[in-house]
Amino acid sequence: MNTESTKCVAKDTQLTFTILCCHLMFFAAGQEIIRQKKKDLTAIRLTPDLIYDKMIGAGCIAKLIFSWGGNPGVGSLHRLRDALSNSWPRPLEIEEHTHAGMTNRYVAGASGLPFSVLRGYGGTDLLSKTENIAQIKSPFGDEVLLAVAALNPDVTIIHAQQADRKNNVMSWGILGSSKEAVFAAKKVIITVEEIVDEFKPHHNSVIFPEKLITALALSPRGAWPSYASGYYERDNEQYIAWDEVSKERESFNQWLEAEVFSKGEK
Repeated sequence: MNTESTKCVAKDTQLTFTILCCHLMFFAAGQEIIRQKKKDLTAIRLTPDLIYDKMIGAGCIAKLIFSWGGNPGVGSLHRLRDALSNSWPRPLEIEEHTHAGMTNRYVAGASGLPFSVLRGYGGTDLLSKTENIAQIKSPFGDEVLLAVAALNPDVTIIHAQQADRKNNVMSWGILGSSKEAVFAAKKVIITVEEIVDEFKPHHNSVIFPEKLITALALSPRGAWPSYASGYYERDNEQYIAWDEVSKERESFNQWLEAEVFSKGEK
């Protein structure tokens, strides 16, 4: 991951980082954003986990739009909790949704529609917490449904397995909402494990054509410590270790200096 790849991530950028279930997380790209000291970002993801905790602790993120946050299989995100409870290192604004609501927002954005309609959010007070959820009466009956505003991020960043020599990208396995997030975005940054001469068929795969991609970077093991189907498994020990590293500000800052700033651009 390099400086050129993140030039379109400017101050006040609305940024979405996608993929669900700890697969193909954008760790290399996220740490490059930290290293470049990008600020005032709006981060969007259904399930923010470790890399979001790192970016929040580094002061990169001003607002988080999400539906669940935590360290999968371990516990809390301590830097997220510190930002919400104590405004350290800066105040953090949050906008919460359900998983279904967030997914529908991406689908609407990818489809060029202003909103999507669903029955979700029942039994919650989320309707009163954001202007991006509204009640709407069905034009085909008396049912009252909920509409969610489309998401069209300034930049979507994903990690994928392969790119070919023509800069098309193939991703496979658990894809989450990555396809919708790419089509919904104004600009797209993709990091990949490998450059290949031609793609081979894979289960549950998608190919992103070159014309959709703003910047492409070769980043082997760019999703570690999450996993990349066909390349490496999730490093569970790193997720467990992060719980201790992130608990205290001092240990987090030591990690930040040792693992991000002191290493510089590769």
